[in-house]
Amino acid sequence: MESDAELAVRLARGAGEVLLQLREQPTVDGAVGDRLSNEYLLEQLALHRPEDSVLSEEAADDQLRLFADRVWIIDPLDGTREFTEREESGRWRTDFAVHVALWTRADGLRCGAVALPARGQVFSSEPHAVVPRRPGDGPLRLAVSRSRPPSLVGELARRTPVEYVPMGSAGVKAMAVVTGEVDAYVHGGGQYEWDSAAPVAVAAAAGLHTSRIDGTALEYNRANPWLPDLLVARTEVAEPLLAILKGIEAV
Repeated sequence: MESDAELAVRLARGAGEVLLQLREQPTVDGAVGDRLSNEYLLEQLALHRPEDSVLSEEAADDQLRLFADRVWIIDPLDGTREFTEREESGRWRTDFAVHVALWTRADGLRCGAVALPARGQVFSSEPHAVVPRRPGDGPLRLAVSRSRPPSLVGELARRTPVEYVPMGSAGVKAMAVVTGEVDAYVHGGGQYEWDSAAPVAVAAAAGLHTSRIDGTALEYNRANPWLPDLLVARTEVAEPLLAILKGIEAV
């Protein structure tokens, strides 16, 4: 029997294949991608973990999960806009993701997997990724939304040297910290649990700092799945970054 971590990887990869197959159709509809990926994940979880509960962006929220010991938190398509768009060159965008995480009452986020299907990558909490060393002492490299950077990031830039690195989905931004492309992902505009559960599981397993922007712990499988903010950062920049963020919050 495959482990929970192995199952998370297989499901994230399989849902990604569903999405890539959809891109081969004459018309690509993000809503259809959400639905088909969600159906695949729910079918697989019902088959392989029938006793577990599920919290999905694309399914009705069964509040019985609040009493469950094991809850899968999934985002079948993180970055629906990026999934349906092409770059100026005509190539499909690659900055969308699939998130699969397992929360348990005993351990919190137990494992997770983030697939970047168009890049052929799957990041897992087990085995965990190895974060490369930071290149030099340049400005703080921040993953930001390419279309709507939050005002919080602008406040950061007024207080410390920052280099913006625009990209799509939350999963892609968090994995950019894992790969060393950026130093941190700061989000202050609010998200849902499925937006961050799997990325946080992968990032934490790799030894990165993960928390709310005030430094408090992230909590999952709550009655209201809305999370106001998120910080994923390299450990060497986390403490000074948190100090700046707390100063912004205090103003």
